[in-house]
Amino acid sequence: MARPWNMALGEVIDPSRSMPLYLQIVHGLIHEIERGRLASGAFLPSSRVLATMLGVNRKTVVLAYEDLIAQGWLTSPGTRGTMVSEVLPKSAPARAAKPAIEAPPIDARTPTYAFHAPPSRPLALPSDTRMRLDEGSPDGRLFPEEVLGRAYRSAIQRAARHNRMLYGDPRGSLALRETIAAMLRTERGLSVEAENVCITRGSQNAIFLAARTLISPGDTVLVESLTYEPAVAAFRACGARVEAVRLDDQGVDVEDVERRCRRSTVRAIFLTPHHQFPTTVALRPDRRLRLLLLARQFNFAIIEDDYDHEFHFESQPLLPIASYAPASVIYAGSLSKLLLPALRIGYIAAPKAFIDAVAHTVSLTDGMGNAITEDAVAELIESGELRRHARKATQVYAVRRLAFAQAVSDAFGDRVRFRTPDGGLAFWLTFPDVEVLDRIEARAPDLGVRLASSRSFATSEDAERGLRIGFASLREDEARKALTTLAKAADLQAE
Repeated sequence: MARPWNMALGEVIDPSRSMPLYLQIVHGLIHEIERGRLASGAFLPSSRVLATMLGVNRKTVVLAYEDLIAQGWLTSPGTRGTMVSEVLPKSAPARAAKPAIEAPPIDARTPTYAFHAPPSRPLALPSDTRMRLDEGSPDGRLFPEEVLGRAYRSAIQRAARHNRMLYGDPRGSLALRETIAAMLRTERGLSVEAENVCITRGSQNAIFLAARTLISPGDTVLVESLTYEPAVAAFRACGARVEAVRLDDQGVDVEDVERRCRRSTVRAIFLTPHHQFPTTVALRPDRRLRLLLLARQFNFAIIEDDYDHEFHFESQPLLPIASYAPASVIYAGSLSKLLLPALRIGYIAAPKAFIDAVAHTVSLTDGMGNAITEDAVAELIESGELRRHARKATQVYAVRRLAFAQAVSDAFGDRVRFRTPDGGLAFWLTFPDVEVLDRIEARAPDLGVRLASSRSFATSEDAERGLRIGFASLREDEARKALTTLAKAADLQAE
């Protein structure tokens, strides 16, 4: 058979690429075979000739040929030369002796298969050189790294001693589940044991796992007209039909919740009643009780995201809704605000039957959590280190909260409205003149400041617009600089 001297490999060989040259030749020849340009039984040029054609070292071609022979694409029968295998690997369809019509060239950067495109919402990626105004994160610089290091060492030593370096419970470390259950009983009034707790990779993972376990495609989930957008995205990813209910300065409008329940079957409602996200208002006790009556009457679940229960500056916090209605509430919490977001420790507290169902979902997606990190966090709680850190951090955040309020007033004057929050780690800023807000959002990135869009919180067209800005992660000088920059952006005239 004539040897195909005119192959289009020269177009795919590029010495400047990071991929080794021999692999580029391997991929190029496989593509030639898959496209039908090299049929079964076709002879290839000798290694010396192909090296000359491609302008590469002969050893490079020899290495490529040997690789393809080992994979089954090529054979080298005796002294006759190198040829395309008569029996090709399963990934390549059988080829006729005559080359087929050429298919379009393959772009390795574009999948040839269909997949679900990502939603339009941007990923929350780490900040670049611009200053990042978060939505209520802690200051990771406050946690003593030597304390964390000791906890990790202790957790590793115990795991090695007791042969716990193996696969474990998808509900998470028993030590941490017991510790969190004790904390929820003594500090938040929940009647739970370790069997009622599943450890998750942060509160967002807890929300998604709860949604995945609870919701079927087409189910209706209620959310407030301003809410935590990643939670909405999680519900929609599970096939839910999301409806917005009204929100005022006392929390969710329970009358609107009832109207929607009478109009259609509601599967769940998502709430942040302790410090409503993003507005920071607390849901009044009478509305909490009314909401529970509706949940029992219409048989829907309350997903309660208690994302920053630990930080209070003016008064004692209200108990979670889950504390007096455990059968109706799926309680999601996090230790990220107390510790470090990078540790990714959240949890779900719910009836055992629901936790068991969540554990099955974990077993499909993650297998188990990070047992070493979970045991280290349990050590921090049991030793009292977490409580000591929480006291110190709360004192720091209390000072920063007041300084931030003053800095907002100094920067914006009467162009902004806000209420200094009693707890939590963020402010909700609204602007009587919406054009001021528009200018801030349009110009802040050019001035070196990143912040969440006011529209990212809204689930209805008529929702109030505002900025949720965290104060805890910034020192006073950093906060004042950022706010001064935002005020400068507000003063700039839009083009």
